[in-house]
Formats: sequence, structure tokens, C-alpha cells
Amino acid sequence: MNLALSPIKIIAMIYVVNKKRKEENILRDYPGAIILDITSKSSYAQKLSPFYPHGNIPIPFSNGATAASVEGIWQGLKVFEHEDVCMDSFANDTMKNLKRTVRRLGYPKGHRKGIHGSDLLDYLSARILIYLPSYEWVLKNVPDVRNIVDKIKKKSEETDIVLLDYNTNLDFRNLSTPLSHAGLVKLYIEGNYPHPNLEEELALHSAISTSDEKSKNSLIKAEAKKNAAKDDSPSLFD
Repeated sequence: MNLALSPIKIIAMIYVVNKKRKEENILRDYPGAIILDITSKSSYAQKLSPFYPHGNIPIPFSNGATAASVEGIWQGLKVFEHEDVCMDSFANDTMKNLKRTVRRLGYPKGHRKGIHGSDLLDYLSARILIYLPSYEWVLKNVPDVRNIVDKIKKKSEETDIVLLDYNTNLDFRNLSTPLSHAGLVKLYIEGNYPHPNLEEELALHSAISTSDEKSKNSLIKAEAKKNAAKDDSPSLFD
């Protein structure tokens, strides 16, 4: 007896790829995928960029104050050695000159927890309490953005999608490189947008940092013993 085989369901995927890669290489690695540029340079999805000035985006911990863009919030709440909160960043609706530089302002000390807050947040805390909720607010509340995201989601149910971004870091815990907003769009569409618990994440980060430091020290000691002269002099690392 012949049994009819059920059709195999193809599960489409959303990928995040560096915008600087050559298109032919992307097409080779992701055959058949639709490539969408969602950076600030995009003609189709520029409004997904954190630089885009949607306006009226709530500034976290700031008593109803708003900013033009997510990037404006992130930059405006930064505190540097020679400058505190920058109100001009919140109002900047040009998508230009949003970055505040160490060269001009000195060492970055952290992010202010609200425009008039007294607390300074470390990098991880600022990502969790400022950047992630601010960008999610845009994804949820700006009609034009919701329309674009819905179209991408619907298309991703039919075929693979490659989202182009200058950054490809999807892990908010990875502090070595900026977060990818394309990655956040992917996670949002897939129902995996991060809503981390700050205390748990700080404890985890502290434990990992301690473990990494111990591993680093162990490697230093091992290398020192390997290269040490064979005499009775004490090791520098003992």
C-alpha cells in the first residue's frame, strides 16, 4: 500500500548581515532570500533606524519628557567628563550630528537615569533600562514602523529575509560592540525581544567577569611558569 507523503513545511528565517558585505556574497550565502536594508540610508525602511526622528518618544525616568529619536535619547543621557545630559540631543530631528564624542567631551562616565536623575548607569544597565525599552516603544507605538514590521513579518513567513545593518550584535549582554537594531527587529518579529531582569543580569555579568578575570590570571600564571628560568627564585605570580 502506497502512503502519500505529507509535504515538508519549509521554515523561513530572518538573518542579520553587515551592510558592508558585497551583495553577490550575501546572495551566495542566502540563496533566494529577500535583502532589505533597514539602516538610516534605506529608502524602504529608514524609519526602523534608531536615528529616525519620529518625535514624542518617551525618555525613560524623565517625567513625561520626550525626544525625537531613540539615538537622541541614548546620546542625550550620556554623561562625559566635561559634559552632562545634552538637551540638544533630545531635540535633534536631523539624523545628523547625534554622536557625542570622547575626543570633544572627555571620558564617558555612564548614562544618567533620567534627565534630572542622580544615578549613573553602567553600560549594561543603560542598555536594559534605556535603549531596549526606547526602541521597543517605537516598534509598538509608531504606526509607520508597525506597518513596515508587519510587512517584513508576513514576507518572512514565505521566504528567507536578510536584514542589513552596520552592526550585527543581537546579544544585549555583549558589550564589546553596539547592538544591532536589525537584530532587535528580528527578535521582535520572532517574539523574542529581550526583557531582561536588571538585578539578575548584573549578577550574571559580575559572575562572568570574575570568572573571565580568573581565567585570564590562570593563563598568565601558566605562561609565566612555562617561560620561567629553572632556578630557585620565586615566581612573580605565586
